[in-house]
Amino acid sequence: MKYNITIVAGARPNFMKIAPIIHAIQETNTNGEVIDFRLVHTGQHYDKNMSGSFFEQLQIPEPHVNLECSGGTQAEQTAAIMINFEKDLMANPADLVLVVGDVTSTMACALVAQKLHTKVAHVEAGIRSDDWSMPEEINRLVTDSITNYFFTTSELANKNLRESGVNENQIFYVGNTMIDTLLKQRPNFRPPSIWKTLGLKTRAYIIMTLHRPANVDEESQLKAMIDEIINHTQDLPLVFPVHPRTAKILERLEISHPRLHTVAPLSYLEFNYLVENAKAVITDSGGITEEASVMNIPCMTLRDNTERPETITLGTNELVGTNPKSIQPYLDKLFNGQWKTYQSIPLWDGSTANRIISSILDFRLK
Repeated sequence: MKYNITIVAGARPNFMKIAPIIHAIQETNTNGEVIDFRLVHTGQHYDKNMSGSFFEQLQIPEPHVNLECSGGTQAEQTAAIMINFEKDLMANPADLVLVVGDVTSTMACALVAQKLHTKVAHVEAGIRSDDWSMPEEINRLVTDSITNYFFTTSELANKNLRESGVNENQIFYVGNTMIDTLLKQRPNFRPPSIWKTLGLKTRAYIIMTLHRPANVDEESQLKAMIDEIINHTQDLPLVFPVHPRTAKILERLEISHPRLHTVAPLSYLEFNYLVENAKAVITDSGGITEEASVMNIPCMTLRDNTERPETITLGTNELVGTNPKSIQPYLDKLFNGQWKTYQSIPLWDGSTANRIISSILDFRLK
């Protein structure tokens, strides 16, 4: 009898995390279909780059359905996802709903599944920033409070779950599916058109990403941060893929410099080509710190906390903080050749999804 799994994704990074899980299911089914999956895109984040070619690059089928729940306030979006996902799950019952990461869709779909008496598995369970001002932290806490099976990326995540009362037999320490995708797709990375246009050279530019409201919505903060970065990066080009909304803020603040190149958001393969060849990454994204670490690229995180401390203890990431004046010492360290190197993070080896599916096959029989 087939085991039916509904896999939920709400934003583009979620698809990088579920792609290897789908591949592992397909491999498992080679000798007869054991697992049947349904891929649900909640449509939480509208992304014009998510065309058919996006799914083709990841070598996964397009979602079975897009619930089209973009826009609105946190409450409005959560409600829309729950209403639409409830209808979909009732029409397409599953043995297990698998959610990933920490977006609103993760929490909303876990709630719906449990109220329909469907078991929930959470990929990337147990990670914590301990910062309740972050919507993602609330999503993690709520999701993990109603999850049945916890797939974790680190021993610290295991510890967080144990301390919250989760039974040991519910925790599966498997690694990081985002790294599965990174290692599989690394040979396919390709230069974006700006590589030639800007005359970029390996290890001779810095790539930046900023998206958290505390950094981009506070205009004086954003300007101070970018001024510090410009003033202490010598003569290197700064490549900054920006969301159109952030671009408007930069324009309003009249932030410009001959070395600062704001560009449109890039595809996964193009963006990671730039990360792999950069001198360093400056970001406020958690996922990028993981990818930069595994590629052994110096990474500076403009946040006061991180839910991925292993990228600091074993990776190439440093937590700079949100005070613009904290940036210079880290840039000085970079240019002095004193940056640390990647020390290898346990189980971030490209086989995480296989361990997840092996675990699911084990517990489906219990």
